[in-house]
Amino acid sequence: MELIDYLIPYGLEWLNLIVRWLHVITGIAWIGASFYFVWLDNSIRPPAPGSELARKGVSGELWAVHGGGFYNPQKYLVAPAELPKELHWFKWEAYTTWLSGIALLTIAYYFNAQAMLVDKSVADLSSLQAIGIGVGTLVLGWTVYDLLCRSPLGKHDLWFGIVIFCLIVAAAYGLTHVLSGRAAYIHVGALIGTIMVGNVLMLIIPGQRKMVEAMSAGRLPDPVHGQKAKQRSVHNNYFTLPVLFIMISNHYAMTYRHEQAWLVLAFIMAAGVSIRHFFNLRHKGRVEWRYPLLGIALLLAVAVAIAPARPKAVAVADPAAQMNKVAAIVAQRCVSCHSAQPTQPGFATAPAGVALDQPEQIRQNAEKIYKQAVQLKAMPLANLTNMTEAERAQIALWFESGAK
Repeated sequence: MELIDYLIPYGLEWLNLIVRWLHVITGIAWIGASFYFVWLDNSIRPPAPGSELARKGVSGELWAVHGGGFYNPQKYLVAPAELPKELHWFKWEAYTTWLSGIALLTIAYYFNAQAMLVDKSVADLSSLQAIGIGVGTLVLGWTVYDLLCRSPLGKHDLWFGIVIFCLIVAAAYGLTHVLSGRAAYIHVGALIGTIMVGNVLMLIIPGQRKMVEAMSAGRLPDPVHGQKAKQRSVHNNYFTLPVLFIMISNHYAMTYRHEQAWLVLAFIMAAGVSIRHFFNLRHKGRVEWRYPLLGIALLLAVAVAIAPARPKAVAVADPAAQMNKVAAIVAQRCVSCHSAQPTQPGFATAPAGVALDQPEQIRQNAEKIYKQAVQLKAMPLANLTNMTEAERAQIALWFESGAK
């Protein structure tokens, strides 16, 4: 192997690690701020009528204790009488999360599209076609969402939420019919993340700037900017749990490899929205257990529905011969990636650290091989090495006979 052929995938793996780390850090900061401010908005209580706070225009306040100190945040109905000298903005958490996410999408998926985006058993696409579908989904998704927000439907929160949820599920359905299941899920997450950062960039921050500019000019800010920003912030809050699941979904092939992966994702997203709604109501003083119970019920329903069939124990006359057949299949179909020194382009180290060069390594990873190659058919990745159904059946026979 040429040195450059080794260094490029190895460098990309380090770049993947660093960008993923950055994405997680900034995502925590952004979602944490979202959770905090929605909690704050739902938890503040109006001051007594005629009190000094009420005369100052304060619409609500609360007292909190944290880290050995007391805090007294206050929210003004429109704006304070004077513009503070120092005003904190919350935007870079959102921007950096999205930028690092797009960078990660490019590094992990677009640079190796045939392995990560394309599943020829779903659709025989070129790399450019698959990337075009992914990018087009993000652009079209934001455009449709923003137009609906500005339409009369945007004034009816419940119906708007139902329509947007159905459109996201429709996007999931379409993507799972043209991309690999793993890539489809990630692009649904990228779509939601794009909508969230679009809300910050295109409406929330511009609205806040207009309010600050009005105060700087000595005018009373138009409260409509704050109302629109609040609406989009609430939308972002409900998006958080679904997008967090999708961020980790690549570790759980049982979800994205299912024949009805789009429906699995729909149920899990609905569970996240329901659980998030419980906490938002709880912050307002309403404890309604039906919402988390609904979320748990949806997750249990998914778990039961996609549970794999239990392997049946079988007896074979010559276990050693079965092992030899499986070792030959693994050598031909798996070792190009799962090796101490992978030869498959784009891989510098064995995925998940699973090397299958030696028979003992194959035995140690028997359950993983059976799950990924037989039950989920998630491996080989995008079936790049063309594992046949007969070979999968051979692996099943070997595992069900004891994997000896």
